[in-house]
Amino acid sequence: MLTLTLAQLNPTLGDIEGNVAAMRRAARQARDAGAQLVIFPELSLTGYFPGDLLAEPAFLQQVAAGIEALHQASRELPQLTWVVGAPVPRVGPGKPLHNQLLVLRNGEVLLRYAKQLLPTYGIFDDKRHFEPGPDAAPVLRVGDARVGFLICEDGWNDDGQAYAVNPFACMRDAAPDLVVSINASPSDLGQRQRRHAVVAAAAQRHGLPLVYVNQVGGHDELVYDGASFCAEPQRGVCFEARRFAEDICTLGFDRGRFCAADGGALPPVAQAMTAPAFHRAQIVLGLQDYARRCGFRQAVVGASGGIDSAVTLALAAEALGPENVLAITMPSRHSSAGSVDDSATLCANLGVKLLTHPIQATVDQHAAQFEASTGAPLQGLALENLQARIRGTVLMAHSNQFGQLLLTTGNKSEIAVGYCTLYGDTNGGLGLIGDLYKTEVFALARHLNEAADRELIPRAIIDKPPSAELAPGQQDSDSLPPYPVLDEVLKLMIEGERLSPEEHVQASAMVAALQLQPEGAALIARIRRMVWRNEYKRRQAPPLIRLRAQAFGSGRRMPIAAVHPD
Repeated sequence: MLTLTLAQLNPTLGDIEGNVAAMRRAARQARDAGAQLVIFPELSLTGYFPGDLLAEPAFLQQVAAGIEALHQASRELPQLTWVVGAPVPRVGPGKPLHNQLLVLRNGEVLLRYAKQLLPTYGIFDDKRHFEPGPDAAPVLRVGDARVGFLICEDGWNDDGQAYAVNPFACMRDAAPDLVVSINASPSDLGQRQRRHAVVAAAAQRHGLPLVYVNQVGGHDELVYDGASFCAEPQRGVCFEARRFAEDICTLGFDRGRFCAADGGALPPVAQAMTAPAFHRAQIVLGLQDYARRCGFRQAVVGASGGIDSAVTLALAAEALGPENVLAITMPSRHSSAGSVDDSATLCANLGVKLLTHPIQATVDQHAAQFEASTGAPLQGLALENLQARIRGTVLMAHSNQFGQLLLTTGNKSEIAVGYCTLYGDTNGGLGLIGDLYKTEVFALARHLNEAADRELIPRAIIDKPPSAELAPGQQDSDSLPPYPVLDEVLKLMIEGERLSPEEHVQASAMVAALQLQPEGAALIARIRRMVWRNEYKRRQAPPLIRLRAQAFGSGRRMPIAAVHPD
């Protein structure tokens, strides 16, 4: 029996010393569990993806020192075989680096394999710095098993649709007993199921058991969910590591089947999360790592009394601890008493401190000075936006003064159509719910209450009609279609074929029904124009934690100055 450890780690981009130390700890844990083989994720030395750090000579020197440190670490555990990922210099025409898998034992490199398939779609840009590796199907004997090796995308082209090369088919011809794939697969809604389906189908087609080791953790907008797994030709996915957490798992592999390290049965694979539970887990981990890696211990949020700020505050309190979150309510003459009271109730439920900073006097002063300077009174949209920008200034002052991370509270529906104010409610260092449509924000609020088994977010906040409260009696529906309609149109326009089958059917049915009505077709055209027209706002917005494949920012790249299709 081959005993192997899946080292699902949370590396920090660029922290070579810290990542080596984490790998050392995991390797010692693997050794203590009796493992013969320890497997780390793709680019485990640097974290994935280091971006243009790979163009910095000083960084590449650190990488070289890190590889040498791994050699030394493997000498300290001479019976253990390590599978690690690192950028490695290459010679010849093309890009200067390979994305490489190294197999180490007792200070020696037993095998090198360079990633063949380099994705350049969606959020991926591997070809910016890496040259594809040559056709290869590397196999190495470890213990009594012949082990083959792949890197992430190499295992995703088994249908032959995306690339001319199919490393999985080459691996089948090499006939290993087991395939090890090291990965850095970002998480989005439905990605776990896609991984399972693609890898299990390939394992079945080629008769190859496979170990899939993924990294975990938040890196800027991206969150990696871990969920490393094993798949067999007959049983499919038969083991899965923890989701959204580091996990060091030691298993056995005997005669083509995976088992517990002692030869016993594997624990059952967990059921899929509901969408709100997934959103919550991904956002909480994303915020924790973003704050920690950027040096923030505390966060500040503008508390409007609405659903968006309420959900943002609840998620921040869970991620950072309520004692490390500050809420600020900033009433003006258009703020309802209910909104101020709802903010107080919410913060009391969460255990979050709430400050009150009225803004009306500042608004009046700015408006008076504007009229004195221009001879024209400030009114309409300009006056509404002034209020939002003063609130943004107050929040940024707190962020600067006390070193708190300002969390912006915009949702995907509003960001899509530009229903937000630049340098106002778009201020901030990170957006938690910017990849959630408004209807999904409400669903997440209900989930948070159900999970807490109490009214964490006051019912009054969930039930009230959404309003920016920047004008008398203002409601979002004055400017926007109802959110259940708007969201379905936006999903089909922005997410397209990346929607789940259920979502696609629902969105398509809504859009088809609207197109049968003259006013409905006009509404769809209006929504599309709003999306195209507000790209400039999205370009200036803070990073958003990515939940879907087509998140604004890294997942959807559109020009600003362009003629767009109707």
